[in-house]
Amino acid sequence: MTDDERLARVARGWDEAADGYEEYFVPRFAPWVKAAVDAIGDVPEGPVLVPCCGTFPELDLLAERFPDRAIAGIDLSAGMVRRARERAARLNLPGVEVVQGDASTLDPRWSESCAAVVSVFGLQQLPDPETAVRSWLDALRPGGQLCVVFWPETTEEAGPFALVASLVGERGDFSWEDRLAAVLGEVERDELVSYPMTHEGGASYFDAANHSGSMRALALARGDDFIARLRQQFLAQAPAGEWTHHPRARLIVVRKPLSRAEAAPPTS
Repeated sequence: MTDDERLARVARGWDEAADGYEEYFVPRFAPWVKAAVDAIGDVPEGPVLVPCCGTFPELDLLAERFPDRAIAGIDLSAGMVRRARERAARLNLPGVEVVQGDASTLDPRWSESCAAVVSVFGLQQLPDPETAVRSWLDALRPGGQLCVVFWPETTEEAGPFALVASLVGERGDFSWEDRLAAVLGEVERDELVSYPMTHEGGASYFDAANHSGSMRALALARGDDFIARLRQQFLAQAPAGEWTHHPRARLIVVRKPLSRAEAAPPTS
């Protein structure tokens, strides 16, 4: 499968999942979104860009933190963009833009223009995360910050994420994680951030992940019969009753170096 075909399948999956994702996963992922926005320090003038914005849950916090800045979200999924634009319309904020497009290779208009680039849970879905990170760094002005949160290869030893991964048996290629250091340069923060996440039960989680989450693309690729068998296997091993787990996401913060002129101390 080519990268374009994979992206198209992922986009279609999120088109179908968008409404349910907003209801089920956005509240559960909120602590990681807050951690990402809180990690932004002092930054220069310029807009704030959110690649892979999904339904744009970052917008509320960013608008509060940067009330006078232009804020833009980018996502490939038309369904996600629709929900993101609905959020922006409810907030009625000037200077907010939601663009449908490939967030892994940014439009040249963003080159060296942004004060901050923030992305939560999009990087690991892209076909070439290294190229995406380079593009995001290129969008920063000198002194600007990149703050990215993503699910690493191992998010938990036990829990619904781990159980689905073990049953599917396709973990994907996460070798790019080890190569990020060469792309990022000097890193201010690189840590695992964990918060509790609770589901009413195994069936609640599986059905949400299938219809409203990242499993939608898997369902499109493998078909309904595969998903039905997977659900049966999952529920056979899932604990009864409410299920709380503590997945770990990786939080990385990088500041783009100042130019020599900007870094030089005043002479008088």
